[in-house]
Amino acid sequence: MTRLFEDVRTIRRMDPAARNVVEILLCYPGLHAQWFHRVAHALWRLRVPVLPRLLSHLARFLTGVEIHPGATLGRRVFIDHGMGVVIGETAVVGDDSLIYQGVTLGGTSLSPGKRHPTLEAHVVVGSGAKVLGDITLGAHTRVGSGSVVIKSCPPHSTVVGIPGRVLEEKAADEQRPGHELEHGRMPDPTARAITALHDQVNTLAREIAELRQRPVEFVLPRGSTAASIEEAFRSIRESEVDARATAVELMEGAGI
Repeated sequence: MTRLFEDVRTIRRMDPAARNVVEILLCYPGLHAQWFHRVAHALWRLRVPVLPRLLSHLARFLTGVEIHPGATLGRRVFIDHGMGVVIGETAVVGDDSLIYQGVTLGGTSLSPGKRHPTLEAHVVVGSGAKVLGDITLGAHTRVGSGSVVIKSCPPHSTVVGIPGRVLEEKAADEQRPGHELEHGRMPDPTARAITALHDQVNTLAREIAELRQRPVEFVLPRGSTAASIEEAFRSIRESEVDARATAVELMEGAGI
């Protein structure tokens, strides 16, 4: 009963749509899936054949959430909405974690043993995200919706993109109430890179426009001798060679 009360309090704390206890007990498939899982997991640990898998299969049919009986779920885990969630056999979900619909905690190996991810305490995994392989997401990590995470990350990370990239986050942001639910405030590294390239192109375009408007005497002042003119043209040719070499290095470094 203690776990039941904990589950209800967790949902009321993390879901503003939860109106009352009766609604939570009857209308939250993520909660029902965890109840099924606790029974199936206990039978799995007792090495009861077939029945644990049958219970998890029934839970998937009724709730849309598939949790392998061998998976380990901590206390106060909230599976919000739940439809399409898949949690593999050796996955570990830490206390107070939040998992949205469409999340997969999957394996990437056919060999026996630990092959599914470990989520430490207070991890939030956004809708549609895939966390694959025997990796560890540190405590208080947030995974953006639709991300594919294939590498471990330290605590207090924000992971977004395909493949998932770890971004730094201001410490002050983590103190804000409801911070872990604000997916719309998560940074977009792709947008940042495109913005930086856009600014650089604009800067180069302005510089080229300025250079085209310069008069010839700016490069070759009046009264220049033949030797000075020859030296000026030699410098121009050398600059062009250096510019081409720099352009090639930039293109190769950017993978173009």
